[in-house]
Amino acid sequence: MQLRYNYRAYPDATQRRALASAFGCARVVWNDCLRDRKEAHAAGLPYVKSAELSRLRITQAKRTEERAWLADVSAVVLQQSLRDLDTAYKNFFDSVKGKRQGRKVGPPRYKSKKDTRQSVRLNTNAFSLQDDGTVYVAKVGNLKVKCSRRLPAAPTSLTVTKDSSGRYFLSFVVDTEPDILPSLETEAGIDLGLSAFAVLSDGSKIDSPRFLRRAEKKLKRLQRELSRKAKGSQNRAKARIKVARQHAKVADRRRDWHHKASTQIIRDNQAVYVEDLAVSGLGRTRLAKSVHDAGWSAFVGMLEYKAVKHGRTFAKVNRAFPSSQVCSACGFRDGPKPLHVRQWTCGECGTVHDRDHNAARNVLFEGRRIVAAGRAETPNASWSAGKTRTKVPAQRVEAGSPRKGQTTQAGIPGLQAREHVNVDVMRIHVVDESAEP
Repeated sequence: MQLRYNYRAYPDATQRRALASAFGCARVVWNDCLRDRKEAHAAGLPYVKSAELSRLRITQAKRTEERAWLADVSAVVLQQSLRDLDTAYKNFFDSVKGKRQGRKVGPPRYKSKKDTRQSVRLNTNAFSLQDDGTVYVAKVGNLKVKCSRRLPAAPTSLTVTKDSSGRYFLSFVVDTEPDILPSLETEAGIDLGLSAFAVLSDGSKIDSPRFLRRAEKKLKRLQRELSRKAKGSQNRAKARIKVARQHAKVADRRRDWHHKASTQIIRDNQAVYVEDLAVSGLGRTRLAKSVHDAGWSAFVGMLEYKAVKHGRTFAKVNRAFPSSQVCSACGFRDGPKPLHVRQWTCGECGTVHDRDHNAARNVLFEGRRIVAAGRAETPNASWSAGKTRTKVPAQRVEAGSPRKGQTTQAGIPGLQAREHVNVDVMRIHVVDESAEP
């Protein structure tokens, strides 16, 4: 499986200018190639091949006066941008043809220098890990990195990212073996909510930290200061950075809390079952801010990939399953209930239920039924389990690259004695939670 390790980088002024140039050149190549394909499609011409685009928009473009500055960055950055465009088109075509599972994927779109996230991707020919703990990036230099942990294997690719708050990150993708935990007898059904973030089938509750709500007062003040600044001024740019940094702190705290909670649940249970909520739909209701603050999708994604990594069973219960309407004691369906009803008595057996605890128990029973019916893969499933199990990627834009003559090392020497590493995850992207703070 692929793991992604995310480290904070601290480039100096010269390196920041070089990275800005790399971001811009990669964006220009993406937009030029995308424009050619769109124009060819509009004119009824065949799909433009990647080899032709590479020759026209990279090799020959460097010799022109308008695109001569493309030669100032590594050629790997430009070629990887074209490969990423090919991947985006493939995902779109597979989604249209029904070959790709999940939500429909739209066609690639143009990139802007005002996007909140700028990034470039490199293979092993354009970066290497140095003995002094820095990371060499072609035509950028040796980047200072804050990390403390050896990578479990030689990285296959590197993505350099700048977020909206001006922070730089280096994301390494490595191939490693699953870390199987000892088997347990306990299983858990999880009911996600807003009053309590999660209620487990054993009755335990996980309170919702509400990171965004707790930071609202400061965010409102920063937003007011931003709205008073003249558009296009330097003061407005500084105020925007302050707002972005505050939002980044909220996201970092939520992500760190998600990691700790999901890791504890996976370590304590052999099987985990959770309801497949319609988060995108709930995010358009009057509860939108609270729903997004909870971050259910990211949490469920962490449970899913950590279950794969540690050899646990994981299954999603269909959102149409009436978990709040069925009595978990006798199985009698007592009908729908409004949200303000948090406790109810079964009309058949007279059992008094806590709404969330009863739903968690029903999710547990339904999850067990799904696994028994063979609709969810388990570590000890039939001979077809390895063929049918969904692969867990590191990141859609960070596919592994072939390592031809690579000279990178497994780890970052010189930074192994520290005790902290910043390990990040995006939706279902795989990370190593053992490196979390």
